[in-house]
Amino acid sequence: MASSPTAVADLIANPAGHAGPATLAAAEPGSAGSESSREPFFPHEPSTLEETGLALSDVEGLVLKLLLTHGAVTGRRMADQLRLPFGLMNDLLGVLRKEHLLGICGQAPMGDFQYDLTDEGRSRARWYAERCTYCGAAPVPLAAYVASVQQQSARRAGVKLPNLCRALEDLILPPALLSQLGQAMHAGRGLLLYGQPGNGKTSIAERLVRALPEPIWIPRTITVTGEIIRLFDPANHEELPLETPHGALLDSVPHDRRWVRIRRPLIVLGGELRMEQLEIAHNPATGILEATVQLKSNGGVLVVDDFGRQKCSTAELLNRWIVPLEKGFDFLSLPSGRQIQVPFEQLLVFSTNLPPQQLVDEAFLRRIAYKIEVADPSPREFKELCQLWAQRLGLECRPEAIEHLLVRHFGEGGRPMRYCHPRDLMLQVRAFCEFNDLPPVVTAKAIDVAVKNYFGGL
Repeated sequence: MASSPTAVADLIANPAGHAGPATLAAAEPGSAGSESSREPFFPHEPSTLEETGLALSDVEGLVLKLLLTHGAVTGRRMADQLRLPFGLMNDLLGVLRKEHLLGICGQAPMGDFQYDLTDEGRSRARWYAERCTYCGAAPVPLAAYVASVQQQSARRAGVKLPNLCRALEDLILPPALLSQLGQAMHAGRGLLLYGQPGNGKTSIAERLVRALPEPIWIPRTITVTGEIIRLFDPANHEELPLETPHGALLDSVPHDRRWVRIRRPLIVLGGELRMEQLEIAHNPATGILEATVQLKSNGGVLVVDDFGRQKCSTAELLNRWIVPLEKGFDFLSLPSGRQIQVPFEQLLVFSTNLPPQQLVDEAFLRRIAYKIEVADPSPREFKELCQLWAQRLGLECRPEAIEHLLVRHFGEGGRPMRYCHPRDLMLQVRAFCEFNDLPPVVTAKAIDVAVKNYFGGL
């Protein structure tokens, strides 16, 4: 599907148709590269422990566990591992030396030293490791993360029609549908896409994130009263390096390296979704907590695909999310029993082939603010798609062959048209031509063969 320029122009003409202070500060002009100065949030490099928002014990545990795991380590390597500035790390190591938790066992280049644990330090390191083995990047306090989500909220930025049209430019969509999608994104509330299979509901849902302004910053890990929650997930988050006007990469720009600059996240959950994924996961062997899917998708789009076919019931799933959808925040339970309030700031999209009335009752449907049907294409749109896919696949598309397809195989056969049919049938035509050493032309004969192959048994 590809957006029709006429349709887009019509829609534009008639859209109704159808916390530490350094860490939390918004970017200031000239504070870093030209890209960062345009972003609503930029994590400035901390120069003191107070500016990190952490207590000495938070960093102490990470340092001692690192030395317990790796043996003697230089100060610079510890700073790199914990993602803290070397100057700040040096001051903290001096404090830990005074407490006789570690000592110097060698010299390193550039005024650095090698450090190792004392007997007392080793004993305390084991105590920390028994509770949690994590010794990576220093965490960010929950309050700082909450503030960052609010500053980078997609709802706050607002989605405009040109952004949405660019995001969906490779799809042919009616102006009324584009308008509905734009209103739903602007509101930033729940969205239900429904309709027959093969009409592109998943394709639409996965492209909506492209309409959101990029990028956002998220912490690698979050700390809540000493418990560490891992947030950055390479499987769901794509790191987006920042460049200065001189082409220098992110690492050369002074920023808080506990944070990662990423594309707006897109997380798609299908029939494998379980209720456990909506709660913080605890690994008892390591003591590390894993963030929920809704935390990982904050600032982006969370798609529940094939809604109604999950292992959990639709009522159970909506009961879990209906309050966060309305309030904009969620409550999560930690292994300690404590409940924390976290942002629920993503576009939540449900996509289903089932009629909405079969999924949930009317009361639940009212809670989902936007319910949008993705209907079958019109004959004109179907022809446009056939021509478009033929062009993409290097085929000459004869109008009489497409007319034959519509009249013989859809009109007379009473077969409904779907948005996926033009692509799939043109792929069949190309395979037929290539296998039989025929010119790459869409003919009535090639169409008949493609239809027989594709719709056989249906």
